[in-house]
Amino acid sequence: MNNISVGKKAPNFKYISSDGNSLSLSDFKGQKVLIYFYPRDNTPGCTKQACSLRDSMDLLLEKNIKVIGVSKDSEKSHANFRSKFNLNFDLVADPDKKIISSYGVLNEKGSANRTSFLIDEQGKILFIWDKVKAASHGEEVLSFLDL
Repeated sequence: MNNISVGKKAPNFKYISSDGNSLSLSDFKGQKVLIYFYPRDNTPGCTKQACSLRDSMDLLLEKNIKVIGVSKDSEKSHANFRSKFNLNFDLVADPDKKIISSYGVLNEKGSANRTSFLIDEQGKILFIWDKVKAASHGEEVLSFLDL
């Protein structure tokens, strides 16, 4: 997985948030961040995963977790996906696949594998889900945090 493993520093990246602000992963030091990679907007599995995280957002926020979704889709596609499903977190457009590649989740089809990384308050990888249960991913993350 591209030298990405639990305990290692997560690769930093910059992005434009859904409200138009320029942000980077390092801006969230002091809080946990869930970065979830997914293949494509508006597909059945990706929609289930996004809605699961949306529905778990109140509890994730209580645990001081920022959620960021990343796929190769365009900003316009992300805006439509967020609006259609009332998603309450940022989706990052990565059409050149730099972020996807830096996390080692680029698949043979040229999109991202469904993989999530929980980053701790110091920017290190706390946990990696490489076998994500799309329909219950929010609950998966919350269960891990309750261990």
